[in-house]
Amino acid sequence: MAVTFTLFETAMGFCGLVWQKKFVRGVQLPEATVAATRERLKDRFPMAIEHKPTGQMQRVIGQLSAVLGGQVVDLSAVLLDMTDVPPFHQRVYAVVKQIPYGKIQTYKQIAEKVGSPSASRAVGQAMARNPFPLIVPCHRVTAAGGKLGGFTANGGVETKRYLLEKEGVALDAPSVNHWGRLDHGQVPLKVRNAMMHLCAVDTQIATLIEQIGTFQLTLSHTQDVFTALAEAIVYQQLHGKAAATIFKRLCNLFPDSGELFTPQDIGRCGDEDLRSAGLSSNKLLALRDLAYKTLDGTLPSLDELRALDDESIIQRLTAVRGIGRWTVEMLLIFRLGRPDVLPVDDYGIRKGFMLAFNKSAMPTPKELHTYGQRWSPYRSVVSWYLWRAADRAKASKN
Repeated sequence: MAVTFTLFETAMGFCGLVWQKKFVRGVQLPEATVAATRERLKDRFPMAIEHKPTGQMQRVIGQLSAVLGGQVVDLSAVLLDMTDVPPFHQRVYAVVKQIPYGKIQTYKQIAEKVGSPSASRAVGQAMARNPFPLIVPCHRVTAAGGKLGGFTANGGVETKRYLLEKEGVALDAPSVNHWGRLDHGQVPLKVRNAMMHLCAVDTQIATLIEQIGTFQLTLSHTQDVFTALAEAIVYQQLHGKAAATIFKRLCNLFPDSGELFTPQDIGRCGDEDLRSAGLSSNKLLALRDLAYKTLDGTLPSLDELRALDDESIIQRLTAVRGIGRWTVEMLLIFRLGRPDVLPVDDYGIRKGFMLAFNKSAMPTPKELHTYGQRWSPYRSVVSWYLWRAADRAKASKN
């Protein structure tokens, strides 16, 4: 009998199930798009033929969908085809299948249960090659101390976190980055969810996503709010190379402070020295106001900033001379990783919209704001794609 597969929709996205007769041969967790999920599944099972599920496999699909929706489901009775699974991995999977819902065990504990106490690494390798995620719940296997550790099923640690949170497991604190990290080159769950949502609500954006590919925002490291805004002030209305030169000269004025300068340094430094680095009069005044508001406590700390909503951050930071809404929006997107920011005054975004939507003129900020409400809560993702659309058009002219 042929190996067959089907795709099915869940709360986490489109998954895949591969079976032969009454045995499951593999489970595919979601990729960024339905097409990508199908392609990944076909790479794993090249001989599989897409087919409607049988009655028995329909029940398995219902159970998997329920698990991803946060329901407690016993999958232990699902029959698995272990023909191509190494004997050690079979022993590991048998143990992992017995881990109760809402509980976790470590790689070392699994190794001890299969009779190889020193084989924690081998257990990890078995988890990485698990063909049956969810049915063999490798997301319930963690590193020592309950740390999430690696998880090479689609989505990496973010998928593991999602599944365990559904089961009510207390986890280590998540990354400050909203989007998660790219583990082993895989697409974080939140990115996949954003792309699928946008494809569903806007066909033009879906076309843009298909043309450009996976959302790949690179966040800039933020040491503190003062440094981030000081750099933003220096870079305003300058090309990157020129701004970088001025910022480096500014840092070099204070060799005792290391690679960066402090608010105290700015307060002690004379105007002529600051101008010698290349600062204009307006930027000098803005930098002094930033230093003053940092020292008197007006400017929130990075931890305080992360606890505020986007509009509150914009209101607090635009109180600094020379810091406008656009500057704060760039900080929200590229330093804090906030997901729902649409800088409607940005030329590149307005240009990208005109190109992506085949308009004869750029939208006004008000028009873009009104239309863009449909993209919430992932307007930062759309911003990234519209910038890419504008960049692509510019590159084609060169």
